[in-house]
Amino acid sequence: MTILLLVVAFAIILVGAELFTNAVEWFGHLLGLGEGAVGSVLAAVGTALPETMIPLVAIVFGAGTHSDAVGIGAILGAPFMLATLAMFVTGLAVVIRVRRGAGADLLNVDAAVLGHDLRVFGLTYAFAIVIACLPADLAPPRWLAAVILIGAYGWYVRGHLQAGASGPPDDLAPLRFGRLDRASGAVSNAPRFRVVVLQLLVALAAIVGGAIVFVGAVESLARSIGLDETLLSLVIAPIATELPEKLNSVIWIRRGKDTLALGNITGAMVFQAAIPTSIALVFASGQWSIGAGSWVAFASAGVALVSTALIFLPMARSGRLAGRRLLVGGVLYLAQLGLVVASLSGLIAA
Repeated sequence: MTILLLVVAFAIILVGAELFTNAVEWFGHLLGLGEGAVGSVLAAVGTALPETMIPLVAIVFGAGTHSDAVGIGAILGAPFMLATLAMFVTGLAVVIRVRRGAGADLLNVDAAVLGHDLRVFGLTYAFAIVIACLPADLAPPRWLAAVILIGAYGWYVRGHLQAGASGPPDDLAPLRFGRLDRASGAVSNAPRFRVVVLQLLVALAAIVGGAIVFVGAVESLARSIGLDETLLSLVIAPIATELPEKLNSVIWIRRGKDTLALGNITGAMVFQAAIPTSIALVFASGQWSIGAGSWVAFASAGVALVSTALIFLPMARSGRLAGRRLLVGGVLYLAQLGLVVASLSGLIAA
């Protein structure tokens, strides 16, 4: 039964991701937004909803330090998963595209957009981790840090929304719900805004609903075979909750829209570094602290920052990004997974 739920939930997420990528492009076009705003803000925030719900429910509505610890693990797991496994899956999609002769390994990305995303991510996430080095009983500096992070994210979104308009509608696939729009303009051949919003809401409902079912099935399966909850919250659950970003990016890579594919991931990284982290700083300030029992979880933040640097610093220097460079994320994911397993098995001190 659990396996069947996994398959059904994955299919729902896949359909939702297909509808979402199609609708969000039209949504951005009708609002006159650029690729940076569409990929790094609209798509990133929309698909970040499933993984944001886990720490929000665990920390704000949970009871006790156990729920807080699960929430902290999920918050740290999201940027880690995006910077490692999501990058690896996207790189794998590029490799497959090249082998099929459908595109080049050198990605056609807007280096300025991605560079901006990653500078903001690096600064905000590093700042949040530095705050975790403070004594656990110092709550006021953590509250101030949350205000700074939220302000930084607002500034980041404002910058993307003020960027140039997106490409011509010829570059957009027909809206999947276009048949519902009998009154679409014959001249512009563009769907009405309300139909685009309808498809967007249906897609988000499918993504969030499918992710909730998928995460529940993963947790049930993991506990049935005796997996530790730390491993579950830090490594296993984020694999499921990051599925929308991975699938969206694969879809956009297949369509040759590389900036949207990578921006979806880097924008989600910025969101996860700022908003869920702020929730932890305010509502679980004592748990946002690097100590004897939490250093393995916080090590994932270091891995996320290292993976980001290894993948994108060459792009910052040359303005080019090779798809195969994204594969390094898979290596670092396995390294962190090995560290977690070694800690849980007692090979190293937690």
